[in-house]
Amino acid sequence: MRGGALPPALLMAALAVALSFAPRRQALIAIALCLGLSALLCTVSVPSAWTEAIFLGGWLSIVLTAALVHWPQGIGGRLALVAGVNAGVWSGLLIGLAGRPLDLVFAAPGLLIILPGAWMVSQGKAIILKVAASWLMTIAVLAAVLPLIPTPGYTPDHMN
Repeated sequence: MRGGALPPALLMAALAVALSFAPRRQALIAIALCLGLSALLCTVSVPSAWTEAIFLGGWLSIVLTAALVHWPQGIGGRLALVAGVNAGVWSGLLIGLAGRPLDLVFAAPGLLIILPGAWMVSQGKAIILKVAASWLMTIAVLAAVLPLIPTPGYTPDHMN
């Protein structure tokens, strides 16, 4: 779960699901901001001492971005733009830390989820997106927490 393309792809998918509820113009601007910032930041050299903090920030960002589908009035223009900037920054940092700039090409198709997502919202089937967002949040929480839990067989114990 710490590969170069997977965490940013999940974050971009969460953004696309959330932006399915946003006005089209703001959604497109948010996607452009996400891709632009990701492209800019994925080339930045990130100190390896920041690894844990960046991954934790990325996983928390997935949770918060996916949770936007539950926003009562839908995502307004400013919130959509903030979500796009947030996803772009964390995606770029994750790729810069654990991957190579080409991984952005593999992560970006997650944004295409907005196409069926917007259609589902227009057809009154938003519950499907809310379930998908819940799965994304679950994956992110597990990915953030599991490295903190000692796993038998992988760490020394009292039997050695």
